[in-house]
Amino acid sequence: MNYWLMKTEPDEFSIDDLAKRRTEPWGGVRNYQARNYMREMQRGDGVFFYHSSCEVPGIVGIAEVSKTAHDDPSQFDKKSDYYDAKSKPEAPRWSMVEVKYKRKFKRNITLTELKTKRELRDLILLRPGSRLSVSPVSKKDWDFILSLE
Repeated sequence: MNYWLMKTEPDEFSIDDLAKRRTEPWGGVRNYQARNYMREMQRGDGVFFYHSSCEVPGIVGIAEVSKTAHDDPSQFDKKSDYYDAKSKPEAPRWSMVEVKYKRKFKRNITLTELKTKRELRDLILLRPGSRLSVSPVSKKDWDFILSLE
């Protein structure tokens, strides 16, 4: 089992939205490194659900990968914000996974708090300049973050 962190803007799609829908396709990722990480995901992998670009960014819950990487259809839809004219059905560039709601945290484990924890010095989220919407989390960091709740 592997562990991941996936960022979303809560005014676009929040942990509460995922709780209502139970599962959700995770598409629209247009960064090659984030896409490659999604292609590594396996069914059952753990996902930290992270609210970004909001008043108090942080980890707000847990999801699970419910469907492995497959073609993101929005890359072919000319009406989509995620359309990619260079991506072709015979050679798609972009993938998506599906995630399933597991639980909402009792509290938001804020970015500010995460930054104060020396134990998380290797967490990709905390690296200067890191803007990845999808990134791996080590088992050690996963367990430590869970202990903060």
